[in-house]
Amino acid sequence: MSRGQLRTPLCELLGCEVPILQAGMGGVARAELAAAVAGAGGFGMLGMVREPPELIAREIDAVRARTDRPFAVNLIPAATDPALLAAELDTCLAARVPAMCFFWDVVPEAVARARDAGCLVLHQVGTLEAAQAAETAGADVLIVQGVEAGGHVHGRAGALVLVEEVARATALPVVASGGFASGASLVAALALGAQGIHCGTAFLATRESFAHDHHKRRVLAARAEDTVLTDLFSLNWPPGAPVRVIRNALTDAIGGTLFGHHPEALPPEVIAEDDGRPILRYSTDSPLRTTTGDLDAMPAFAGHSATLIDDLPTAAERIAAIMAEAEAALARLDALGGRDERP
Repeated sequence: MSRGQLRTPLCELLGCEVPILQAGMGGVARAELAAAVAGAGGFGMLGMVREPPELIAREIDAVRARTDRPFAVNLIPAATDPALLAAELDTCLAARVPAMCFFWDVVPEAVARARDAGCLVLHQVGTLEAAQAAETAGADVLIVQGVEAGGHVHGRAGALVLVEEVARATALPVVASGGFASGASLVAALALGAQGIHCGTAFLATRESFAHDHHKRRVLAARAEDTVLTDLFSLNWPPGAPVRVIRNALTDAIGGTLFGHHPEALPPEVIAEDDGRPILRYSTDSPLRTTTGDLDAMPAFAGHSATLIDDLPTAAERIAAIMAEAEAALARLDALGGRDERP
């Protein structure tokens, strides 16, 4: 693998300089983060899950006020009321955003609307079957998420196997997600057949992230084994939608019973508020800059890659570090290959 291969065909397709995509984390990925990533040569995404169309329009304008680079808006059809989803799509398409990113169940109608409006469509998937469904629906890029990922986790296979499995089965560009936060993991993803990496935890822990400082500190202190996969935090989402979070008093209290928590069986107790909106215990709301209340009882989303994150740089510094580490990883591989050469 040569250093020139760090710039993959995906970069040309998306209009970015480096094959590093920032996850469209709901609440966390606002204009400041998406624009910072895009401005630094990566590909930024607005996380606009179940947000009012007026907010989405403001955030799109705010990104464009900061950068002229391409970006995407991330929506979750399966976790959004159909009327709100239609209004969200109307807003994005009227604003002529360059790309849309969808996640969870493949909804062909949403993909078709975006494609018909001239958008590139990225679809995050967690199984080979979902990848095939997204390709059939017309997606342009597949973001393949391993079980190591933070936040909502669609599948159960590790990224090391799943990324290669999907890359073998599709001609579409594949992006590796779940545990990718370093230059070495970027090189590994390319070796698996991916054309880039999709980072959530790495960008949550940046200065531009809209996550609360409490959440960021928890990520910096966490190791991979401090995270758990559970459906305990399930209000606001369909049943059976697990998340990876940093363990807290709530997850410790349920012991080994990490699954089987139906949203309708969880008590609707207000524990915090965000910009005047009540936040319920067991909801999927993570603490944001504007959140007040019992932050320790809220889910602190993080993937296994938290174990690699020990600083809080700008998004541009995070991207520069990943690329420098990738160059160093390639140099190590070159050195290993040189030792095997014969005259």
